[in-house]
Amino acid sequence: MSDKAPVDFWFDPLCPWAWMTSRWVLEVEKVRDIEVRWHVMSLAVLNEDKLDELPEEYRDMLETKAWGPVRVVIAAQQEHGAEVLGDLYTALGTRIHNRGEGPGKETVAAALNDTGLPESLMEHWDTTPYEAELRASHKEGIDKVGQEVGTPVIAVPGADGEQIAFFGPVVTPAPQGEEAARLWDGTLAVASVPGFYEIKRTRTKGPDFSNL
Repeated sequence: MSDKAPVDFWFDPLCPWAWMTSRWVLEVEKVRDIEVRWHVMSLAVLNEDKLDELPEEYRDMLETKAWGPVRVVIAAQQEHGAEVLGDLYTALGTRIHNRGEGPGKETVAAALNDTGLPESLMEHWDTTPYEAELRASHKEGIDKVGQEVGTPVIAVPGADGEQIAFFGPVVTPAPQGEEAARLWDGTLAVASVPGFYEIKRTRTKGPDFSNL
């Protein structure tokens, strides 16, 4: 048994914000006694009841590009164990976001190959018998923070043993080293205050969504 604090991280491989936050959390893992546990959530599931309220471009992205990758990822988890998720997410995010390959079938198949997972998992792209497991994993994460946020969701043990959960933080580029640690310490300090609700500031630059 590890004596490191478990950090549960819910991601959708399509989301560039989650990708940046995940790279930050991996930096934190190097300088704080934490151990990241990866979980799948889905922007497609999150938004399926409000598609008519979304901008056309974002709605089209969800309908045509968001389902396939998360179906393949949940199938990988179900058939090969949760321990494959970290490496698979890194392979997917590197190709989708860093290299700009987008979230298509060729990219996801290549990510499976990168991590030694069978290409047969691509059979889950259009439909999967693990949809209930996908929705359950998504619900577990989103129920911790509410329906009005997105991905990522992070949950950590609080001082009283109860989990502290929050959306984000949204950060780009991903902080490194001690800067990563300072942001982690500050995020936990804020999130652990029972009455805390939100902190936000306007920024003019963020991840590039054009590759999606």
